[in-house]
Amino acid sequence: MASPLARPAASAPSVDAVVARMRALDAALPARDGVAVFNRVYLTVTEEVGRRLDAGEFPDPRAAGTLDVRFAQRYLAAVDAAGEDRRPPACWRPLFQLRRHPGVRPLQFALAGVNAHIGHDLALAVIDTCRTLGCEPAELEDEFDRVGELLVALEERVREELMPGPDLLQIADPLTHLLGSWSLERARDAAWAAARALWALRYCAGIAEEFTERLDAAVGFAGRMLLTPLPG
Repeated sequence: MASPLARPAASAPSVDAVVARMRALDAALPARDGVAVFNRVYLTVTEEVGRRLDAGEFPDPRAAGTLDVRFAQRYLAAVDAAGEDRRPPACWRPLFQLRRHPGVRPLQFALAGVNAHIGHDLALAVIDTCRTLGCEPAELEDEFDRVGELLVALEERVREELMPGPDLLQIADPLTHLLGSWSLERARDAAWAAARALWALRYCAGIAEEFTERLDAAVGFAGRMLLTPLPG
């Protein structure tokens, strides 16, 4: 498996191309599949980023578009690895391993994917974008924050749409307790700190690699907890 810190390809697909790939996945996967649940969530975010880019709502559209695409490529690479019987990053393995488990609820699948993508992939996508554009992380902070605001708003909507109704709350108490311990805002803040640390370590390859591996493992552990099967 290639190093997660390997320099990205010089060119990247457009946001439209990424959206097209996610739509194809949505059409191909069974609706209840855990990866499909996350893919629908992420597709909504990516479509919204595309709309806002077209509307000129980002101060630096090139930086915002590059960050969005590099971010998506991390998820799509994990999908490709799993589809080709290769090992995806540790942060994604719980979702792929438990994607068909009948005891895991759709909300768990959605947030486990968000956890993997924000907790691990986002920091690396910032580094990918800096290398692609020849800039520093500080120059991407506005775009990072704007994309992060979209993700936080989406998380709230996902919880509202996928959380069991009031008549099931008594049964769903373990679910609300389990998922209440995870926060996207905290994960986003940690991703920004990790990106800055990795950028500072960019000339210390061994240390950066170890940092990335430990981040991947920690996020994977959190994902496994989020996917704890619950009684029906």
